[in-house]
Amino acid sequence: MKRAAIALSCLTLAAQICLLPTQVSAQPATNQTGSGAAVRISADTQKFIQQVTISDLFELATARLALARGTDAQKAFANRMIEDHGKTSAELKRFIVVGKVDIDVPSQLDSAHQGKYDALNNARGEEFTALYTAQQVEAHNQAIALFERYAANGDNAELKEWAANTVPALKHHLQMAQALDRQGGQAAAPASK
Repeated sequence: MKRAAIALSCLTLAAQICLLPTQVSAQPATNQTGSGAAVRISADTQKFIQQVTISDLFELATARLALARGTDAQKAFANRMIEDHGKTSAELKRFIVVGKVDIDVPSQLDSAHQGKYDALNNARGEEFTALYTAQQVEAHNQAIALFERYAANGDNAELKEWAANTVPALKHHLQMAQALDRQGGQAAAPASK
């Protein structure tokens, strides 16, 4: 029952990304230009898009848990994560739609993120408070590295620019998570930037 609820939650979150006017398939990724010529999407770009999608799915799923079980400060942080990661998911979706990228977009967490989600879902009280905060610090450190790496080395100019422009928000999220960590999950969430 719990697995079914998690799967339904992940599928619902992924639907925001996957409901594209173009067909989403498992075929090799291509980018259809206005001239009708197909441009290959590199494996690195495809991997970046997939990792961002999984990262956003994880942020959104764990934020929903924090809304139900977290401290007041964690709930404020979770609301911010839902707003901001919902925004990055929508921006990535627009990028895919505008570029008419035919890519297999994940609709559920990978095994590593599912394991982290399951651990958080099974935690209660102070254990939940500590684990949610630790996961958020780790997730945002990883996201910053992912986005900075693509911004520096990616092969799609528009996606590189988007990655670079997203890094400051991710760094702000990290600062917010670190403030929660220093205060044992009780810090007030910083104001929006």
